[in-house]
Amino acid sequence: MREAKEALLLSFPGSFINERNEFIAHVKSNQYFLLDDCEYPEDIDCKVLEWFSRAACKGQPYSQEWRNIKCRKFMLDGINNYMDTGFTEDEMMEIYTYLGNACNHKKTVRFIESGYDFDELWKN
Repeated sequence: MREAKEALLLSFPGSFINERNEFIAHVKSNQYFLLDDCEYPEDIDCKVLEWFSRAACKGQPYSQEWRNIKCRKFMLDGINNYMDTGFTEDEMMEIYTYLGNACNHKKTVRFIESGYDFDELWKN
């Protein structure tokens, strides 16, 4: 788990883990998730997709669009760096649609185990 946490911190520049064991990816847009219930690196992988996919494809925490674009790129780059993927913003929208907010955790696990096969997202 230590390696996974270190990889998170390297993938999202300026990120940190606070005293409540929350991984804070982006302070100003309040992008974070709790690490307490992550027993294995795969649990972190799931949370990265489930909780950061929205911010990477449609986040709008700022009133100026150029800042929103910059924030979305930061989140998408962080996800891709951590997951060792090359997801596009459109692909991240698909991920958010089917996996966002942990709406179907079992599907998230299957998607990751499949090597990010998008056909897994569209299965019932």
